[in-house]
Amino acid sequence: MQTLSWLSDDHLYNSVNRLLDIAEKSLKNSETQFNKNVLDPFSALFQISGFDISHEEWLIAEKTRQAQKSLQNHVGDFHQIILGKVDGWENLETGQIMDLVHKDRKIIAEIKNKYNTVKGSDLSGLYQAMENLVGYKHSSFKDFTAYYVTIIPRKPERINIPFTPSDKEKGVRFSINESIRLIDGASFYEIVTGDPDALFNLYKCLPKVIEDLKGKPMSLEIQNNLFQYFASAYGV
Repeated sequence: MQTLSWLSDDHLYNSVNRLLDIAEKSLKNSETQFNKNVLDPFSALFQISGFDISHEEWLIAEKTRQAQKSLQNHVGDFHQIILGKVDGWENLETGQIMDLVHKDRKIIAEIKNKYNTVKGSDLSGLYQAMENLVGYKHSSFKDFTAYYVTIIPRKPERINIPFTPSDKEKGVRFSINESIRLIDGASFYEIVTGDPDALFNLYKCLPKVIEDLKGKPMSLEIQNNLFQYFASAYGV
């Protein structure tokens, strides 16, 4: 039986395996590149002293932090790839103005992993790019709806509201345009799949998928802790 009703198991397992490979490479790179990176000796000193940890504990934590930072850059890509495999949706790949499109439904979307992935000063440019795409008469996306998707929202609640960042040139917010919207990950997954619990169902199946791929079971204690993090992020 297919794991998710809206995505083939081949696409699901391939997408998860890709991210696992990136995680492993990120950790290896943090080991091999550690001495090539310029470290902050003041931060190291005060972390070891202030946190009352050994140098070895600090070293492990610092290497993990560097690997984590590298991995997080790819988690947004994971969602983009997953959503781009749903019937009717197209992943526009890295380097394009937008990330996803559904031409028949006239929807385009920019996917970011977290609400603060894009700096506040850059949100103005994102809004203007969306406005040009959906409003310019010669645009291929004229009259589409553009979504700025933050998979992890600022607050644990669902949102689907007009996207009105501050215009950094004028110092005031852009005017409301109902075709340019800010939306959380759970709500956008519902738009894409038709399943109101799509994002949770994806998260819920990942431990089993990862176990199948790595051949190593994840304890129920770890899974329960991880589900609490999901509940905290999305208010479920």
